[in-house]
Amino acid sequence: MLLHDDVIEEYRDFATYAAGDSPCFEEWALGVADDDELLAWLGTLPPIKRQPNLVFAAARWHGAPAPGPYEGLRAVLLEREPEVRATVMTRATHTNEAGRLATLAPVLGLVEGPLALVEVGASAGLCLFPDRYDYDWSPAGGLRGSGGPLLTARATGPLPVPSAHPDVAWRAGVDLNPLDVTDDDATAWLENLVWPEQDERRDRLRAAIDVARAEPPAVRSGDLFDHLPDLLDDAAPHGTPVVYHSAVIAYLEEPDRERFHDLMVGLVAAGRCRWISNEGGRVLPRVTGDRDVPSGRFVTALDGVPVAYAHGHGHAIDWL
Repeated sequence: MLLHDDVIEEYRDFATYAAGDSPCFEEWALGVADDDELLAWLGTLPPIKRQPNLVFAAARWHGAPAPGPYEGLRAVLLEREPEVRATVMTRATHTNEAGRLATLAPVLGLVEGPLALVEVGASAGLCLFPDRYDYDWSPAGGLRGSGGPLLTARATGPLPVPSAHPDVAWRAGVDLNPLDVTDDDATAWLENLVWPEQDERRDRLRAAIDVARAEPPAVRSGDLFDHLPDLLDDAAPHGTPVVYHSAVIAYLEEPDRERFHDLMVGLVAAGRCRWISNEGGRVLPRVTGDRDVPSGRFVTALDGVPVAYAHGHGHAIDWL
C-alpha cells in the first residue's frame, strides 16, 4: 500500500489492496481516483494525511454510511468538510490489528526466550500480547492453552509451528500518537478504523481491547529514533530484546525508512536485539530485495531476511 506517491496512484493502489477484503473501500478508492474535485481537496492536505484509510475513517466518523455507495462518501467529504478536515488533521490510522500476531508468532518462536518485546508503532499496544492468544495455522497446526482469543491464519509452506506460546518477560512500545486502551473515545476510533464489511475483525478488536485492558501496556509517546535505544536498554535485563513492527514503516518518508533500516541492521549486528519486520513489499526494499511479492501480501522478515509473505491483516501466512 503506497503512502507517499502520487495521490491518484495511491488511491488506485489502495483499491487493489482492498479488493476481496472490502468492496466498499475498493469502490470508494476508485471513485476518488477519478474525482477531480476530491483530488483537489486531497491536495490541500499534508501528504501523510491523504492516505485512504485515514480519509475514509474520518468520513465514516462524520456519518458516511459504510458499507455504502461512493456518493455517500463524497457527500460527507464535501458537505462536512471542516469537521472531516479537523478529524483528519488530529487523528491517525492506528488500525492496531491484533490478527497480525498470527503471522508474527511463528517468527517469535524462532527467537530464544524469554522475550523482551519492543513494538515500534505500537498504537494502543494490542499487538504486545502474543502470549495471550491461541492460534490456528490450518493445515499446518495450531497452539492452544492460553485461555485467550483464537487467531487464525491459513498457512502454506513449511511453517515452523511453535511448540509453546511466546515466553514474554517484558513488553513496551513507542508511537508518535499512542492511544490509551482504557479510553472509550480512543477505542471507538479504533473500531471505526476497521474496514466496513469485516465484522470478524471488529469482534477480534473488541477481544484484543479486553486483553490489553487487563494489563494496560507501557507505550511511550514520541519518535522511534529518539526512544528505541532507551527502550532496548530497559528491555535487555529481562530477556532477548525483540524489536518488531507491522504496517508501520510505510508511514515514514523514504529517507527515514532507509535510516530505520540502517539503525536496525546496526542494532542486530551489535547483538542488541532481534528484528522482526512485517511490511508491504515496497516499504523496505533492502529487505525485500528482488522478490516478486504477491499482491496484497507483506514481507515478514527476521533480522532483515524474509521468511514469509503475510496477509496484511494476518489472515494468511505463506512460509518461504
